[in-house]
Amino acid sequence: MDMFGLRDEEWTAILLSLRISLVAMVASLPPGILVALLLARGRFWGKSVLNGIVHLPLILPPVVTGFILLILFGRRGPIGSLLDQYLGIVLSFRWTGAALACGVMGFPLMVRSIRLSIEAVDRKLEEAAGTLGANPAMVFLTVTLPLIIPGVIVGMILCFAKAMGEFGATITFVSNIPGETQTLSTAIYTFTQVPDGDAIAVRLTLISIAISMLALLASEFLAYLAGRRIDPE
Repeated sequence: MDMFGLRDEEWTAILLSLRISLVAMVASLPPGILVALLLARGRFWGKSVLNGIVHLPLILPPVVTGFILLILFGRRGPIGSLLDQYLGIVLSFRWTGAALACGVMGFPLMVRSIRLSIEAVDRKLEEAAGTLGANPAMVFLTVTLPLIIPGVIVGMILCFAKAMGEFGATITFVSNIPGETQTLSTAIYTFTQVPDGDAIAVRLTLISIAISMLALLASEFLAYLAGRRIDPE
């Protein structure tokens, strides 16, 4: 059945992409804030190594990242076998695995944005809260976090947009299964390989561009609103 000129398989790919991207973004947020805080304020051995590992997906070919995920999180992998055996969780060739791959690819962008926001916070404000008796956790929750909200929002949207456009890591780790792991990117690839599929590929390409642009515009608007709340002037 067509709706707005789109076929069922097109809607399935669009909705699945949105679902995967949202899950990847939300799941990446807590560790993203923690890692950004460690990189911005931490003083520990191996900080440069951690920074390199976090940003490695931006440097490696996405197919390599997907293959590493397959080795680690596949049913026979060291992590995937434990998840399957003890928790009954299977990530390879599942939409949850696609969310993991998209989250890994978007994670560096999220961390980078949040880290820069943390580094821009005036340390004197945090020190003042500490002198009033607040412990480090309370200082972060009541002083630092409200000030870095614009950076957090931008990081979340960048992670979402990256997840929407992810292809190489996803198709390597979870393949291209219609209705299960076929996202917008992999659907576009599929339709370019079949006769008379160019029109569908063009439609999905335009939809992908529109969603990504809306996400980026939303990030600018939300960051602006958050900035107005922090500094009304």
